[in-house]
Amino acid sequence: MKLHKESKGTIAVASIVFIAVAGVSIYFLEMLSLIIIIPLLVIYGLVFWFFRVPNRDIQDHVENVIAPVDGKVVMIKEVVETEFLKEACIQISIFMSPLNVHICRFPVSGNVIYKKYHPGKYLVAWHEKSSTENERTTVAVESLTKHKVVFRQIAGYVARRIVFYCNEGDSAKAGHEFGFIKFGSRMDIFLPMDTEIICRIGDKTKGGIDVIAKMRD
Repeated sequence: MKLHKESKGTIAVASIVFIAVAGVSIYFLEMLSLIIIIPLLVIYGLVFWFFRVPNRDIQDHVENVIAPVDGKVVMIKEVVETEFLKEACIQISIFMSPLNVHICRFPVSGNVIYKKYHPGKYLVAWHEKSSTENERTTVAVESLTKHKVVFRQIAGYVARRIVFYCNEGDSAKAGHEFGFIKFGSRMDIFLPMDTEIICRIGDKTKGGIDVIAKMRD
């Protein structure tokens, strides 16, 4: 299993903790140490599972808007995006549990025209105010169809580290990685009002694969 580059520090700390606790437990509890070691081993394995990088066949897309993350669609509504677009648009929100793959991918192909990091709170990721009050990053891409699409990584109650690798002027390719969020979070995508929405609330998405909307040409 291939592991994401963001796993190095977390796995190193988890390994040290596991070895230390297991060693102390065996020394003092002998066979009873299994009561501690087995649950700890499960948690240790989940850390590796969280940072997995699945093999996915990423296709080329022009009009299609691709799910940027693995998760569940929890919101589809008309809003006014106030940071960059400053106009009415359609917001699609996808919630990621700690068991989902947490690689963040470009939803559309085009060019990166804006990026900004915002420090903030750590409300639960499905809370509506988390989009504007939590720690987050905002990225905007001018798509190949000449539409401006904004998407936002949002930290949650558990997620405490957001990373994104793109810069203004970079090329964006739908389905390809631009960032990562550690341990549960949410992604918001803001699309033009005339976008054809294909996904529905409750849908499970596979990042880089599933088409969630289609841009009008």
